[in-house]
Amino acid sequence: MNKLLRTALLSLSSLLFTLPVLATSNASEPLRHAIAMHGEPAYGNRFTHFDYVNLNAPRTGSLRRSAMGSFDNFNAYIVKGVTADGTGYLFDTLMQQSGDEAFTLYSLVAEFIEVPDDRSWVRFHLNPNARFSDGSELTASDVEFTFNVLIEKGVPQLRAQYKEVTRVEVESKSVIKFSFKDNKNKELALILAQLPVFSEKDWQGKDFAKANLNIPLGSGPYTIKSFDAGRSIDYQRNDDYWAKDLPVNRGRYNFKHIIFDYYKDGSIAFEAFKAGDVDFRAENISKQWATGYQGKQFTSGKIIKEEIQHQNPQGMQAFWFNLRRDKFKDPNVRKALGLMFDFEWTNKTLFYGAYKRSDSFFSNSELAATGIPQGDELALLAPFQAQLPPELFTQVYTLDKTKGDGRVRKQQRQAIKLFKQAGWTLKSGKMLDANGKQFSVEFLVYSPSFERVIQPFRKNLQRIGVASEIRIVDVSQYVNRLNNFDFDIYSLIQAQSLSPGNEQLSMWGSEFANMPGTRNRIGLQDPVVDALVAKVINATDRDSLITATKALDRVLLWKNLVIPQWHISSYRVAYWQQIHRPEKLPKYGLAIDSWWHQDTTSNKGN
Repeated sequence: MNKLLRTALLSLSSLLFTLPVLATSNASEPLRHAIAMHGEPAYGNRFTHFDYVNLNAPRTGSLRRSAMGSFDNFNAYIVKGVTADGTGYLFDTLMQQSGDEAFTLYSLVAEFIEVPDDRSWVRFHLNPNARFSDGSELTASDVEFTFNVLIEKGVPQLRAQYKEVTRVEVESKSVIKFSFKDNKNKELALILAQLPVFSEKDWQGKDFAKANLNIPLGSGPYTIKSFDAGRSIDYQRNDDYWAKDLPVNRGRYNFKHIIFDYYKDGSIAFEAFKAGDVDFRAENISKQWATGYQGKQFTSGKIIKEEIQHQNPQGMQAFWFNLRRDKFKDPNVRKALGLMFDFEWTNKTLFYGAYKRSDSFFSNSELAATGIPQGDELALLAPFQAQLPPELFTQVYTLDKTKGDGRVRKQQRQAIKLFKQAGWTLKSGKMLDANGKQFSVEFLVYSPSFERVIQPFRKNLQRIGVASEIRIVDVSQYVNRLNNFDFDIYSLIQAQSLSPGNEQLSMWGSEFANMPGTRNRIGLQDPVVDALVAKVINATDRDSLITATKALDRVLLWKNLVIPQWHISSYRVAYWQQIHRPEKLPKYGLAIDSWWHQDTTSNKGN
């Protein structure tokens, strides 16, 4: 954009987006267009669009993506069923998070946010133009209904995030206020700003908690044009979308259609991509990335393959134990099993050296614990010293490393010793308890390709007398078994954000350990972790948040709750040449909703 045009746009935007001092008679604080967790929003109240969009992108064509397994509902906010991919396109939230800031939200359904300095309450002033996709008005009563139904029938993590809301008041058709238990939870106003909005009228006479294929009425940029139950779903852009010209949406939602086709097997999905039946693919299998993206489609440039660096925390991908089961309650047992996972051999032999070992629940971020605790972090941990391993205060947490040659004799000896300390005995090649029962584990997975990772692990476990098996189920069974705690060990990524807060309660909080559908799938119940989660939630500034998160990370690591796997600090993506992306992407995401389709004369698959 040339300088003259940009100046003209900014001048126009100043007329459109200048904030009034008071927009309603019941306002008691300045009305803001945005709210940041810490510091000030990067985009001022006169901004016209996010920096990572292309305002000149064509608004046509389709994006066809692959999804795995199946689906049986369109409601991502309930425990039951498996939700179709892409349902987030159906609903607007009160405010929109930017992709190039740690945690800042801007006006969407809520035209303005009003919050005191101590953040003991929040008031949202809704945009008078907000509409559902059928043209009906979106009001504060719909927001109140949404909040109440999510508290009553939504997934457990939402109840965890909203638990400190003490009062909800609809003050007018366009104004709603949430009051909090106290002013300690500085993130709660932002969490509420991420609330989707459902139509109260649309849900009358319907069971919100029931999984079915009834299409919900949304207010977002897309509607469901059609679907083939469990096989495909076609989202069509709503060209009458009420918010299409708001600053947070300009340059976004360029595809006329976004289509998800479902596949039962990852290899079939990959072949569909190479044949041109899928437009975009994010690759998570390193062998496939290294060897599979070859052929004339790639050498000719018809398919673009690239690694895009990012600054996202990578969370923890790991083998997760079900701590509800007696055999996993002793940390010595969990550590012993972890010693038998030879990451160095796995990375070299199976992954072409592509990965780093994850040694933090907040990998690839400033939130990860390092060294030994010092300063403010040490002061935070000191009151819990009697309840924590002494080594936590004197040693750097490290994961055992092998030479990568497949020999794990040293680790075998250490593991057998740890099992012995936990009361187990190696006899006649079997690890036995006091009753003569062999220690055994079942690995629950949904991807057959993951067998190649687990099989060498199983052989090492056999060397210390541990029996094991792999249970491969489809995605819906996998989700249901996790939700109902029907597993020994599962493999999954626990994602994290740059601004951890209320969601940590549902991940680790004792009160959610035995609630079906919880994100605390491992069943952790630990008073020290609970106390540190509270410190994270109640952090008053960025520095104290980092300190509390590092302390939490350190305690989780030393408890040997998981067998860490690996991470990578880049997106590995491939897409057909008619799919284009902005030159600049945000720090913290691919922002696929800012990409676009541009016709090409080349034929797919040729």
